[in-house]
Amino acid sequence: MHITANFDAGNIDIINTQNKNDIQLAIRPDVGGEFFQWFNFRLTGQAGEQYTLNIVNAGEASYVAGWGNYQAVASYDREYWFRLPTTYKDGKLTIVADLEYDTIQVAYFAPYSYERHQDLLAAVQTHPLVALEHLGETLDKRDLTLVKIGNGDSSSEVNKRNIWITARQHPGETMAEWLVEGLIYALLDSDNATAKQLLEKADVYIVPNMNPDGSVRGHLRTNAAGTNLNREWSNPSLDKSPEVFYVINKMEETGVDLFYDVHGDEALPYVFLAGSQGTPSYNDRLAHLRDRFSEVLKLACADFQSEYGYEIDAPGTANMTVATNWVAEHFDCLANTLEMPFKDNDNGPDAVTGWSPERSMRLGEASLVAMLAVVDDLR
Repeated sequence: MHITANFDAGNIDIINTQNKNDIQLAIRPDVGGEFFQWFNFRLTGQAGEQYTLNIVNAGEASYVAGWGNYQAVASYDREYWFRLPTTYKDGKLTIVADLEYDTIQVAYFAPYSYERHQDLLAAVQTHPLVALEHLGETLDKRDLTLVKIGNGDSSSEVNKRNIWITARQHPGETMAEWLVEGLIYALLDSDNATAKQLLEKADVYIVPNMNPDGSVRGHLRTNAAGTNLNREWSNPSLDKSPEVFYVINKMEETGVDLFYDVHGDEALPYVFLAGSQGTPSYNDRLAHLRDRFSEVLKLACADFQSEYGYEIDAPGTANMTVATNWVAEHFDCLANTLEMPFKDNDNGPDAVTGWSPERSMRLGEASLVAMLAVVDDLR
């Protein structure tokens, strides 16, 4: 038997592998030690045998409530991801794998590799409406890349709106980039009437991976400096949060009329929006836009719902270091955080796959319908 996490986005520490019925593992914390929950490793054993994996530090993880009713994901071919029997008790997460083949990959959620990220950028740049822009370098010297879709000529089309979409500020929330992949390919589909109409009215600016360093390092929530990027928007810096610094610089150049920040939530088994209701300048116009966006998204994708979510901030009490709140206030625009589950979606459970890359991508496609519904009223 052999276990390794020595690959892109890998994360596990091996404590004891002497007994296949009690393999003891631990999740490696992000840089800085404040956060951990993401794991991603490969087990090589013998087909037909059962292996019991115990993550012994699960009780110290960042979101212990996330282990309730959670099932780990696994894959033999790294394309199709299914759920494994998983239980949490007395601070220990236990995953049982009955091997159909010799090697299985086990993860917190289906990984979105840095190589796939590069493949996505390379594939879409050949489309005539797409331009890639290098925004800057991360602390680990990786590219922070913007995908621009549309002609971007505001001088000739003064009424065109600017839509911004960001994903993976928290790198372990890989469902966010799965969603963006589905959204981008739908947006570039010449047979997609919704996408064509939206691009007639708006230019779209997408950062598919805000945190490539944390993604490759196997972090849950932070970049190479141990910084939580979604707490840096009011005062980003080149030494702690260059990713946010560069994105804000570009936003200042283009303006923002709609902002969609895509995330995953460890504990809640639902798809939902978190808005900017607690910002100082929140008003009836933004409330109407948010309600309209939410209602249309609910119709466009039955996975989305509005009954369950985060507690709404009281007026004037929003955390202004968070992207959605800062962008909404700074640009006086509709801004939402979209949250997807790591678990199954109780609004439409699937015992085999739970919430999945495929459902994330479909939600990305449906998001275009909600954007089209509000684009004419953004200003």
